[in-house]
Amino acid sequence: MESGTYSSGRAAGGKARAARLSPQQRQESARRAARSRWDADIADAICGSPDSPLVIGDAVIECYVLDDGTRVITQGSFLQALGRSRTVRRTAIDEDLPPIIQGKALRPFISEALLQRAKAIPFRLPNSNTRALGYNAELLPDVCEVFLAARKERALPSNQAHIAAQAELLVRGLARVGIIALVDEATGYQDVRTKDALAKILEEFVDRELQPYLTTFPVDYYKQLFRLRGLPYNVSGARPQYFGKLTNDIVYHRLAPGVLEELKRIQEKGSTGKPKHKLFQRLTSNVGYPKLREHLGSVVTIMKLSTDYADFKKKLDVLHPVQDGQGYLDLDIEAGD
Repeated sequence: MESGTYSSGRAAGGKARAARLSPQQRQESARRAARSRWDADIADAICGSPDSPLVIGDAVIECYVLDDGTRVITQGSFLQALGRSRTVRRTAIDEDLPPIIQGKALRPFISEALLQRAKAIPFRLPNSNTRALGYNAELLPDVCEVFLAARKERALPSNQAHIAAQAELLVRGLARVGIIALVDEATGYQDVRTKDALAKILEEFVDRELQPYLTTFPVDYYKQLFRLRGLPYNVSGARPQYFGKLTNDIVYHRLAPGVLEELKRIQEKGSTGKPKHKLFQRLTSNVGYPKLREHLGSVVTIMKLSTDYADFKKKLDVLHPVQDGQGYLDLDIEAGD
C-alpha cells in the first residue's frame, strides 16, 4: 500500500512539475528523454574509420564493425555502392520501404524477411559520441539480387537499369572475394596477407568490369554542346544525330593518332546495324580511359569559356590539336540538321 501511495505521489508530482513548464521547456524535456532512450539502445562501433573505407570502383564505402559483431555500411555509402544518390527522397508510395529498397517496381521481389532486415541500424562511431545510420553489410548482395530479379522479369524502370548493371558487377566481385577469403581462412593465409589485400582484389576486379557501365561523358559536356550550337538543352537525353560526329572531332580525333579509326574497326554491331557498345568501352583501363576522362575535363572547361561553337573550336584547336596527322574536316553543321 505504501509503495502504491509513493508511486501515485511521485506521478502527481511529475505532472505538477510538467504543468509549470513552458511549451518550449516541455518540448526540450521530451527531446532529452528521446535522446536518452535512443542512447541506451544504440550500439558502439569498435572498428572502422572514414579514413580507411572499402573502395569498389568509384564507390568509397564507409564501413564499421559493431560491438555485437555486426558489420555495417553507412547509409550513404550503401546507396552509392549501388550507383544511387547518397540521399533518397521518400515518396508517398514508398514511405513504408527502407530507402535502400524504395521503388514500386521492386516490391514483388522483396521478401518479408528482407524487409525486416533492411531497417537502418543506429550506432556510435568508434571512440566518439557521433551517431550514424547504417545497414547490415550482408544486405548488400541481397539488395543486389532484388534489382537483378526485377531486371530479369523486365519489371525494372529504364532509369534504374544502371543500378542493376552495378548490382551484377558487385555480386560477381563479392563472390570472387568471398571464395578467396574462404581459401585464406582454410589455409591460414589470412594471418599472413596484408590488411588491405582483399579490398585491393575487389577494387581491381570491379574497376576492370565496371568501366563499361560508368557514365563517362559528363552532363555538362552535353549541356555546353547544346548551348554552343544554339539549341535548348533536352533534359530527356535525346540529342541531334550529328552530335556523334561533333564528338568524334572534339574527343576521339584528339586523343592519339588512329584511335578513332581503330575503335570503329573493332566496334561490334547488332542485326539492325546499330553499335552494341560505346566507343569508349574499348579503351584500355590503364591508359586510354583515364586519358579520355582527363581530356573531357579539359574540353568542358574550354566550352564554358567559349561564347559560341566557332569560338570553342578555335580554343580547342590550340589546346588539343587533332592527333591524326592531318586537320579534321570542320563540321559547320546547322543546328537544325
